[in-house]
Amino acid sequence: MTFWVLVVALAAPVLVCAAEVLCRWWIRGRSRYYVWPPQARIEIRPDPVTFPGLQRRVRFHVNADGERGGAVAAGEHGLYRVLAVGGSAVECFALDQPLTWPEVLGQLLNAPDRVHALGARRAHVGNVGHSGIGSPELDIILERILPRYARLDAIIIMVGASDVYHWLEEGAPPSRPSSAVPEERLFSQHPQQRFGWRPGAWALVELARRLRRTWFRHTEVKERAGAWFVAARRMRAEANEVLTAMPDPTVVLNNFEHHFRRLVGRAKAHADHVLVVRQPWLEGPYTAEEAARFWHGGVGRPWKETVTVYYDLEIVNRLLALVQARAAKVADALGVPHLNLLPLLTQRSRHYYDHDHFTPVGAAVVAHAIAAAFLGRQESAEELLREGAASAS
Repeated sequence: MTFWVLVVALAAPVLVCAAEVLCRWWIRGRSRYYVWPPQARIEIRPDPVTFPGLQRRVRFHVNADGERGGAVAAGEHGLYRVLAVGGSAVECFALDQPLTWPEVLGQLLNAPDRVHALGARRAHVGNVGHSGIGSPELDIILERILPRYARLDAIIIMVGASDVYHWLEEGAPPSRPSSAVPEERLFSQHPQQRFGWRPGAWALVELARRLRRTWFRHTEVKERAGAWFVAARRMRAEANEVLTAMPDPTVVLNNFEHHFRRLVGRAKAHADHVLVVRQPWLEGPYTAEEAARFWHGGVGRPWKETVTVYYDLEIVNRLLALVQARAAKVADALGVPHLNLLPLLTQRSRHYYDHDHFTPVGAAVVAHAIAAAFLGRQESAEELLREGAASAS
């Protein structure tokens, strides 16, 4: 008996190691690139102090293709498939899923007259927006994920704010753009995923996580999401120094144009239609209440360190305007339509909950404007605002 106990004791670690090696080989050989974990179900509970006017429970549901959005059947007949890509203004992490602008857009496009005009039976809008994504990161994301799609009917691109914010965080160096976000942080699943020999870093554990999401539809709960905003806003309000001189934007603009041209080209190669949506922001001058909600424009990263020096918001806005002008220039050069949302999002805190993130009402206005652009309708700003407010309510 003692002999067999010894054999089992010696064999068990060998079997576990063999299974771990096999799982690593399988994951690296069979995995593809996904921005969000396929089949993930997340319940986000935004910090009530940070987001007093938003929902207390936010559904963040991911389909089998790694998109925040509903399920899509493989080879579904008559499907008009749209992919929304970009940064946090696309992700809409603080909004309940049905209130995000990609979801509202999907609802609008599925109205009988609109879906008929698209020549389809059903429209689907998948959302792979991710906070902190600038043009270099989106360039990589599209390079990795688009080959998974046979063909898309449309891709909507909204990006550019993080190009500015990341550069300012590094002190706006005139000789180089901001450092690129490491590729492994852009994807929740990918073939180059790293594993270790601590139990939590095993491939066996990763495989178990994937099976739990797929088979049991486990819901992950994130409490007090965005709580760091409180300290970040306080740091901006109490900054030791506010910089009012405009840094030379040449390097960040050229870097944006280079990557934006590449990513729009990738989108055109994989979709029948591409729409560039120029990322909007809340324009000044600001009331004290509005300014208290902002945390952007720091020299440093307020979510991980103390920041005492900030750029004046007028400087931030001028840089954002220059980047979006480059986006329009590239879109024109490549024959891609572009949409300017700034004239539509004018109702201050009713449309933005901070400097450049949408409330449900703002998201609805965005969705209506994009739907009108898709269908070539010349709807007035008043019509879009009225429809957007009605949709959000």
